[in-house]
Amino acid sequence: MLLRFVVYTTSGAASTAGGSADVYPNHVAGHPSPWSLASRAHPSLEKGQARMQWIHTFAGLFVGFAVGLTGVGGGSLMTPILVLAFGVPSGVAVGTDLLYASITKSAGTWVHGRRGCIDWRVVGLLAAGSLPATILCLLTLRRLGVDSKHYSQVVTYTLGIALMLTAGAVFFRERLLRLTRGNGRWRTRGVVPATIATGVVLGVLVSISSVGAGALGMVALVFLYPERPTVSNVGTDIAHAVPLTAVAGLGHSVLGTVNYSLLVNLLLGSIPGIYIGSRLATRVPDKVLRPILASVLAIIGGRLVL
Repeated sequence: MLLRFVVYTTSGAASTAGGSADVYPNHVAGHPSPWSLASRAHPSLEKGQARMQWIHTFAGLFVGFAVGLTGVGGGSLMTPILVLAFGVPSGVAVGTDLLYASITKSAGTWVHGRRGCIDWRVVGLLAAGSLPATILCLLTLRRLGVDSKHYSQVVTYTLGIALMLTAGAVFFRERLLRLTRGNGRWRTRGVVPATIATGVVLGVLVSISSVGAGALGMVALVFLYPERPTVSNVGTDIAHAVPLTAVAGLGHSVLGTVNYSLLVNLLLGSIPGIYIGSRLATRVPDKVLRPILASVLAIIGGRLVL
């Protein structure tokens, strides 16, 4: 299914994006209003938009299933699907996905918190870097103007870079873990500033592209805290992603780059998708899934950058 998606995005994305005016009736010069899915549609487009809402729900189901199956952050898949497959403007795709991530990861934080698998001190250090960086990024994006060509270029290019970095983190995860275990001694005085700096990098990437809080954040935590159990780093990474994506998502809402109708449709599909994927996670070989997923992300990232 992932391979089929690659074929679709590499061969048919251009025609899909070109026809996005039928789905987003206020699509003007590539920058439609984020409220335009249904609220301002022409009556003749209502049937087509109802069909697209079901397709969006199915996309949420697919991404939720992939997240449950592989553990890779939803933004790595959801944002490029919205941009390339559905022709959603990059800014709207990022803003909508950020709120989507904050809601879905809240449930994961609750579960990990009850199990005592979250290091709240590390969450605070990451947030000390990521939240100020997020606010500065949002202010910069506001100065660029959501209707400007530069805004779209910055978001699209950053998204492509973040996807390729995530692909590398997914593909070389086991090698990185082995390297970390072999060279896992960090000076105590260097861990705190390195953790804050990691938060800054994640704040910039996530605010602009909605990608990075999952796979990249996890790799960084493994390098910084190799002595901690993997489940603790996973829980800490998820817990940090909630305030990060929430602040970034609310900021995009102020900018007007969140489509709430689209958000609801995605959530309707993702909840059962995550449940099904989690149930099947132990039955599908990880050695098969990760290279395929990494290849998909690398291809999509390269397409956005080039």
